[in-house]
Amino acid sequence: MGILNVTPDSFSDGGRHVALDDALRHAERMLAEGAAMIDVGGESTRPGADPVSPQEELERVAPVVEALVRELDALVSVDTSCPEVMRESAALGAGMINDVRSLEREGALAAAIGSGLPVCLMHRQGEPRDMQQAPRYDVPIEEAVADYLAARVAECEAAGLRRERLLLDPGFGFGKTVEHNLRLLHRMGRLSELELPLLVGMSRKSMIGKVLERPVEERLPGGLALSTLAVERGARILRVHDVAPTVDAVNMTWAVLKEGC
Repeated sequence: MGILNVTPDSFSDGGRHVALDDALRHAERMLAEGAAMIDVGGESTRPGADPVSPQEELERVAPVVEALVRELDALVSVDTSCPEVMRESAALGAGMINDVRSLEREGALAAAIGSGLPVCLMHRQGEPRDMQQAPRYDVPIEEAVADYLAARVAECEAAGLRRERLLLDPGFGFGKTVEHNLRLLHRMGRLSELELPLLVGMSRKSMIGKVLERPVEERLPGGLALSTLAVERGARILRVHDVAPTVDAVNMTWAVLKEGC
């Protein structure tokens, strides 16, 4: 999953792909490099980010989704918690909803059900503006994440969202310390017990910077290591900025893993 942020303030690439033509060309490059889908986001969820209005998010996202589907025939995921954006994106041909708030925003669950699209539910603690202010858990992080996601799956199923339309994201960096993130990846096999596809996003995140003492632009090697470990522990979709090297890392990982089958 190639990341396409059409925001002015995302932590790694904010402002680079705001213009429609820039967004299309970047998506085209990621598809050529091997991305299976493009994840379009119109609201930054970096730590400390402020929310945007539904109308502003829609104005950022809708033209890009429409153009990606029409001009590139791309499989498009929309990174949104906003019911209005979900409905409009589905109408424009998007193929998936990727919600960091797990359909908890008012009206989001109904919008997701009505869209008919697959949905990724993500674990988080708090909101982007405050989620990294001393996060703590009363149980081991892998248990906290598994329990939350299991509860959200049950609630979605009870509301009429079929289980086969659900994916899960552990939410690395969303209300978690570096130690939480490292343990969660180490024990990510616990989430495989939920028997739903796992989507993982760790590309360029601060956990890499803090462990390796690297700025954003020098975090690719660390990110590739994390991608390899994630695949080995059950991840089936990787949400990344650097598609080509990640594709190579994943293909090499699979070549080894298949030998053990």
